Amino acid sequence: MSHSKNLEPIVTLYGQRFIRIPVKTRILTPEDSINDIIREFALPQMQAGDMLTISESPLAITQGRAIPVSEIEISHLAKVLSHYVAKVPYGIGLGSPTSMQCAIDETGKCRILFAAFIGAIGKLTGRKGDFYRIAGMQAALVDAATTSPVPPYNETVIKGPLNPGQVCEDLKEEFGYGFAVMDINDIGGSWMIGGSKGVSKHFIELAMKDNPQGQGDELTPLCIVRRLND
Repeated sequence: MSHSKNLEPIVTLYGQRFIRIPVKTRILTPEDSINDIIREFALPQMQAGDMLTISESPLAITQGRAIPVSEIEISHLAKVLSHYVAKVPYGIGLGSPTSMQCAIDETGKCRILFAAFIGAIGKLTGRKGDFYRIAGMQAALVDAATTSPVPPYNETVIKGPLNPGQVCEDLKEEFGYGFAVMDINDIGGSWMIGGSKGVSKHFIELAMKDNPQGQGDELTPLCIVRRLND
């Protein structure tokens, strides 16, 4: 369970106050459409000027990007490379053979090998992050099995969502609000991986930095960001 539930919902940015309102849904499946989920759960709570953030893994689930561990054929390369992945405090990442295999499937064997080679040189010279810079966003977005505590996704590897920027543009066209797809962890990592036109990457990353939606079994894949008129 995430500690984020105890966070103050109101933050002050650029001298103005904003409230973050996590939106609870049911467990999402590949049969769900993110448009329908927003229409059912978020839209009734939204007001003019609001923005809506969408967590990347639940969006990916609706796109059929959650792969059961039992269906992943692990290559020798995935076993070897996963062994050398640096441990991070917020999850396994590609440190599991199944998640590494999904990254290889997404980005290709040659690119992963090149990223591993450059990453190894970077480590020798004290540089961090070269592997993901070269492997690309989809490799960085792969969530290992057990990252999600919510069945059945505790036994799936979840790949990053496809075309998050275009998804946000389509949602804005349908609903009229600003949208952003976010990759957030519980130790201060906050990245907008796609947004509709007019949504400031810098602003929304600051607004969501303390992870108001939580990282556990809260079932809050959406979050309304609203400016308060004092």
